Amino acid sequence: MRSLLYLIAVILIIGWLFGFLVYSVGHLIHILLILAVISILISLIRGR
Repeated sequence: MRSLLYLIAVILIIGWLFGFLVYSVGHLIHILLILAVISILISLIRGR
């Protein structure tokens, strides 16, 4: 389960970086960053 959360977080971060560089999606791309950070935090909390 932890590796799945890390995979989702990495995909979301890559999507955020791509959207940030392209500027095509606008402010909605920052939701991806928020979701990635939440996924990492949940993973760290459950791991300990």
